[in-house]
Amino acid sequence: MNNKLIVSTSPHLHTKESVNSIMWLVCLALLPSGIAGVYMFGPAALRAIAIAVVSSVVAEFAIQAALKKKASASDGSAVLTGLLLSYNLPAHCPFWIPAVGAFVAIAIGKQIFGGLGQNIFNPALVGRAFLTASWPQHMTRFTAPLSYDAITQATPLALLKENKMIEQISYLDLFLGNKGGCIGEVCVAALLLGGIFLLARRIISWHIPVTYIAVTGLMCFIFGGKTLFSGNWLSYILSGGLFLGAFFMATDYVTSPLTHKGQIVFGAGCGLLTAIIRLWGGYPEGVSYSILMMNAAVPLIDRYTKKRIFGTR
Repeated sequence: MNNKLIVSTSPHLHTKESVNSIMWLVCLALLPSGIAGVYMFGPAALRAIAIAVVSSVVAEFAIQAALKKKASASDGSAVLTGLLLSYNLPAHCPFWIPAVGAFVAIAIGKQIFGGLGQNIFNPALVGRAFLTASWPQHMTRFTAPLSYDAITQATPLALLKENKMIEQISYLDLFLGNKGGCIGEVCVAALLLGGIFLLARRIISWHIPVTYIAVTGLMCFIFGGKTLFSGNWLSYILSGGLFLGAFFMATDYVTSPLTHKGQIVFGAGCGLLTAIIRLWGGYPEGVSYSILMMNAAVPLIDRYTKKRIFGTR
């Protein structure tokens, strides 16, 4: 008679979700903003996305082969890294920019720590930070959408940074993506659609993105104007990569806190740092650097926000 009582170690929670399915679902949620970026900026955006994704997969396969590790490119994490990196690039950057960024993201941002699940920083943001520090002239040269006659266009954040009138760009244009910027960050509507999909599927929770966006808007409202409490907060939250960072990069499982309380602290820290960099830093955008800095603080946040173990004081 077979023993049907099987005793195993905890945890005993089971789910149909896997690392692979989660990675591919996030990639699916990113498709609307990618399609919007290609629509806004044309074939150049599609080229940058393709180069970044292919380079990420090739870099992961080559590094794992050199280290004699089992290939894991099919789990979707390398594709996701390539997508996120390309979404943080100007559409008309040189072809080697996404290739170099993808290699740095995979090699230094991910594999040097041991691979998926062991990295302490978001790999795509590591790649972007490296590119911005190394070739700022290519990373800050933005083109206008195809619907505009101008070849280049200042981003809304640059206009806000220089205290120029941003009213020339309506809130609707900011929301739909009729503005200069990176490939995957311009269309807030598409990013919001993908974010709602992830929330509905419970891939992410509301704690980080809502706190992140709210704190950024509040800080910019208080300090972003000529006097206190007069900042154009709506323009600030609809501009730049705030929604891309809040929904798709700050919520990365590996580099964000485990508890809901910790996620709120993490999101608030990201929002505070983003506002400080935008308002008083030398660079108009602060999303990437704020998330990377808060990534480094995650172990400390987890330590002080962990839940009490039942049966102990």
